[in-house]
Amino acid sequence: MNIAALDPSLLLAPLLAGLLVLATHIPLGRRVLQRGIVFLDLAIAQFAGLGVIAAHAAGWETTWQVQATAFAAALAGAGLLAACDRRWPARQEALIGSAFVVVASLATLLMASDPHGGEALQTLLVGQILWVTDSQLAVAAAITLAIGLAWRPLVVRGRPGSAGFYALFALAITASVQLVGIYLVFASLILPALATLGLARRWLLPAFLIGASGYAAGLGLSALTDWPTGPAIVVSLAAVALAASLLRVVASARDG
Repeated sequence: MNIAALDPSLLLAPLLAGLLVLATHIPLGRRVLQRGIVFLDLAIAQFAGLGVIAAHAAGWETTWQVQATAFAAALAGAGLLAACDRRWPARQEALIGSAFVVVASLATLLMASDPHGGEALQTLLVGQILWVTDSQLAVAAAITLAIGLAWRPLVVRGRPGSAGFYALFALAITASVQLVGIYLVFASLILPALATLGLARRWLLPAFLIGASGYAAGLGLSALTDWPTGPAIVVSLAAVALAASLLRVVASARDG
C-alpha cells in the first residue's frame, strides 16, 4: 500500500470530473427511476460509445470530430427510443435492452479488425478518469451548465418522455462516457438516486454527498492498491449507497 500515491495534484482532476458527472446524472437518475426506465442510460451510453468507435474507424481523431460523432450517435439513439416510448410505452424497457445489445454488438463488429479493438472497448467500459485533461473538464463544465439551464423548461415543465428529456440525456451521456466510461455512467446515474429514492424532499444534497463520497473513496482505494480506477469507484459508490440506505432504515426504525 503506497500512501504517497494519495497525491492531491493527481487525484483532484479525476475527482472534479466525477463531481461534474454527478451534477447532471443524479437528477437524470432520479427521473429515470421514477419512470422505470433504468437501463436507458446504458443504451444511450452504448450509442455514444458506438459513435466514438465509428469516429476512430473512420480516422477522425480530433476532439471535436469524436465529440460530434458521439453526440450524433447518442442523439439518434435518444430519438429512436423517444419514438418507441411514444409508440409502445409498455414495451419501452424491453426495447431499451434490445437496443443496448444490438448497438454493443455493432461496436464489437466495427472493432473486430482493429488490433487495438479490445483495448478500445475496455476503455469505453471502464474509462480513463485518471487521465482526464483540463480541456475535457472545461467541456464537461460547459455541458453541465447548459443542462442546468435547460432542465426546467425541457424536463420539469415538459411532459414525461418528451424529446427534450431524451436530448438532454444524450448530451449528458456523450460527455460522461468519454470522461468516466460506461460502467461509471450507469453507477453515477443510478446508485445515488436509488439510495435516496425514499426521500420525497431534500434528496438532492444527500444524493450528491453519497456520489462524491463514492468517487473520493474509489479514487483513494485505486491509488493505494493500484486497482483499476473505474471499477474501484463503482464498487465504492455501491458500498456508500448501501451504507447510506441502511443508515436511513435504522434511523426510520428508531424514530418509529
